[in-house]
Amino acid sequence: MDNPHSCHEIKTETPHQPGNAKVLVDEGDTEIYTCPMHPQIRQIGPGSCPICGMALEPVELALSDKPDPELIDMSKRFWVSLALSIPLLAKVMGEHFIPWIHQNLNNDLTRFAQLALATPVVIWGGLPFFVRGVQSIKTLKLNMFTLIALGVGVAFAYSLAITLFPLAFMEFTKQSTPPEVYYEAAAIITTLVLLGQVLELKARSQTNSALRALFDLAPKTAHIIDADGQEREIAISEVMVGDNLRVRPGEKIPVDGVVVEGHSAVDQSMLTGESLPVEKLPFDKVTGATINGTGAIIIRAERVGAETMLSQIVAQVAKAQRSRAPIQRMADIVSGYFVPIVVIIALLSAIIWWFWGPEPKAANALLNAVAVLIIACPCALGLATPISIMVGTGRAARAGILVRDASALESLEKIDTLIIDKTGTLTEGKPRLVDLVAINNFAPDKIMQFAASIDALSEHPLAQAIVNAAKEKDLPLLKVTDFNSVTGKGVIGKIDSQKIMIGNQSLLEGDGIDCTQLVARAMRFREQGQGVIYLAIASVAAGLIVVADPIKPTTPEALRRLKAQGMNIVMLTGDNVTTAKAIADKLGIKEFQADVLPTRKAEIVQELIRRGRKVAMAGDGVNDAPALASATIGIAMGNGTDIAMESAGITLIKGDLMGIVRARHLSSAVMANIRQNLFFAFIYNALGVPVAAGLLYPFFGILLSPIVASAAMAFSSVSVISNSLRLRNVKL
Repeated sequence: MDNPHSCHEIKTETPHQPGNAKVLVDEGDTEIYTCPMHPQIRQIGPGSCPICGMALEPVELALSDKPDPELIDMSKRFWVSLALSIPLLAKVMGEHFIPWIHQNLNNDLTRFAQLALATPVVIWGGLPFFVRGVQSIKTLKLNMFTLIALGVGVAFAYSLAITLFPLAFMEFTKQSTPPEVYYEAAAIITTLVLLGQVLELKARSQTNSALRALFDLAPKTAHIIDADGQEREIAISEVMVGDNLRVRPGEKIPVDGVVVEGHSAVDQSMLTGESLPVEKLPFDKVTGATINGTGAIIIRAERVGAETMLSQIVAQVAKAQRSRAPIQRMADIVSGYFVPIVVIIALLSAIIWWFWGPEPKAANALLNAVAVLIIACPCALGLATPISIMVGTGRAARAGILVRDASALESLEKIDTLIIDKTGTLTEGKPRLVDLVAINNFAPDKIMQFAASIDALSEHPLAQAIVNAAKEKDLPLLKVTDFNSVTGKGVIGKIDSQKIMIGNQSLLEGDGIDCTQLVARAMRFREQGQGVIYLAIASVAAGLIVVADPIKPTTPEALRRLKAQGMNIVMLTGDNVTTAKAIADKLGIKEFQADVLPTRKAEIVQELIRRGRKVAMAGDGVNDAPALASATIGIAMGNGTDIAMESAGITLIKGDLMGIVRARHLSSAVMANIRQNLFFAFIYNALGVPVAAGLLYPFFGILLSPIVASAAMAFSSVSVISNSLRLRNVKL
C-alpha cells in the first residue's frame, strides 16, 4: 500500500492509442495514476493521495475489467481481521450478559490472549491506515486517515501499556486491579473501517459501469474488401483510413465512415438515445458501434482507433469524471479545517472526562476521545461531490450528452438565457434547393451550373445544397479559379475569366451591382422563411437561388419545455430579417437578431453576460466557435464541426434541442444529489461529534461506544455513494 514513486503532477498527456485505454508518457508504457477526489494529483505508478489519503486509481481503470488490486488487498485484510476480531467481540458481548466471564477472564493471561488476537488486526490489517495517517501528518494534509490512525493507535497503545505494566497502572489509579483493556475496540474499529473501505471500493467501481459499457460496444473485428474484391475478416485494430468494409445485416458498424454502396437503416440509440433507426444511403456518414439494420452496406473507413466517435466519447467522459466541480471547493475548505478541529475536540473531551467525569475516569476519557476521532472521519464529505459527478457524466453519455468537465454540468443548472443559432440547431442543417429565379436573359441551368461549380469549393451547408441539385440534373462542374470566401457575405470565383459572385445582397452591392430586380422577388420567399442567395455573373445580377432548411421535428416541443423552465430564448442567424422573423414567428421565439456576422455572435453573448445573464450558446458551425467559447456554457450539436465541439462544454451527439432539455434535467439532478450528499455529510458530523464527546451523558446517561462510532463512520460513506448511484437510473 506504500507509494513507491514520488508523487507529482504530470502536466501533459498523449492521446490514448487505438485499442488501448491507457495514457502513455515519455517514460514508456507506464501507467499514470490519479485521485478520483483530487484529480490534480497525478503520478506514475500506484500510491495514495497526499491530500485525502485515498488510493490512487490508474487512468485506464475506468475502461478495464481487470480486478481492482486495492479491493483485493482490502478484502483480504478484512476477512483475516474479521476472523481474529470475532473472539474479541464474543468476549466483550459476553461481559454484558454473563457476569462470570467478566469476573474470571479479566486477568493477565486473558489480556495477553487479546493482545495476540488484536495485534495482527491492528498492525497488519490497519497498516494502510497508519501509513496514510503518518503521511498526512508529515505533509500537514490532515484527513480521515489521520483520525483513524489516532483513534485506533491510542486505544491499542493504551491497552498494550496496561498489559505490559499492570502494577504501574494499579498504583496510578489506586485500584486493586489493572484498568480494563480495549483491544476489542481497536480490532473491531479496524475491521469495520476495512469493511467500509471494501463496500466503498465496490460501490465506486459501479460508477464506471456506464463508461465500460460504452467501451464494450465497439466490435472486435471487421470485414475488409481487398483491392481484388476478396473479403476477409481482420481485427478492428488493423483497419486503416480508406479501407472498404462490408457490414452485413445485424452487425455493428466497425468504425466511423461513409456509405459507398447499398442502403440500410442504422440503430444509433447507443449514441443518441433515439430508438428509431436512421436511414443511410450512399454518401451518408455512419458511426462505429452503431448497429446495421436489414440492408447490407459497404462503407469507407474515415476515422479509426482513437479518432472514432466512440473512442472520443469514452475519452471525454473519462476526463469529465476526473474533473472537479466548483461546489467541491466548499467541501475541500471545510475538510481542511475540520480535522484539526476534531483533534482539538477529542483532546478537550478527554481532559473534561479525565478531571470531571465519573469513574472510571481514565477509561471514559479514552473511549470518548477515540469515539470523537472515529465518528468524525470526513470521508463522506470528500466523496459527496466526485462520486455524483462520475455517475452523472456516465449517465449523460448513455443519453447522448457529452460533458467536457464537472463545471459545465454545474453551470448548466444556473442558465437563464439560451442563444440558439438557427441553421443546424433549430433546423435540420441540411438545406435543399426549392426554387431558382433567373433574370437578365440568363438560363436557369447556366445559373445553377455556375453556382454549383463555385460552391463545390465551399463547406457551407447552403453551398452543398446547390451542388447536390446540380448533380441531380447531371450538370457538370466547371473549372474555377481565384476562389475567395468573404466571411458573412458569400463566395467569389472565376469561370472562363468571368467573375461569379454568390452570396447576400451586400456582397453584390459592394461590387457596384444593381440588385433592384432581385430585391422584390427575394422578399416573397423570405416571408415564407426560405433562404435566398443572390448570384451575379460578370458584374451583372443573374438571379436568385432559393433554399429551404426544414425545422427539426423536435424543435417546437423542446422550445416549449425550455420556456416552461423559465429559459429566455434568443435566436441568432445570418439570414435576412424577414426570413428570421418568419422562422421566429413559426416557433414562438420573441427575441431574435438577423444579419448576424460570426464575430457579432460572440459580442452578443458577452453583452448579455455583462448584463448579469447566465448564457448558454447552442451552435454547430465553425463560425459558432467564438460564441460557444464566450458563453457561460457552450452547447455543440454533435452533427456539427469538430471545432464547435472542442469549444463547447457540452456536446449533444444527436444534435437537437431535446438534448438540451435532457442535459438541463440531468444537471439539476446531479446538483441536487451533490447537495443531498453534502447535507448528509455535514449533518452526520454535526450530530455525531457532540454525541461521541458525551454531550448526552449528563441528561440521558448515554455514551457512544467507539465500535458503534466506527460502524456509523464506515456506513456513512457507503450511504453517500449509494445515493449517488441513484443517478444511473434518472429519467431524461
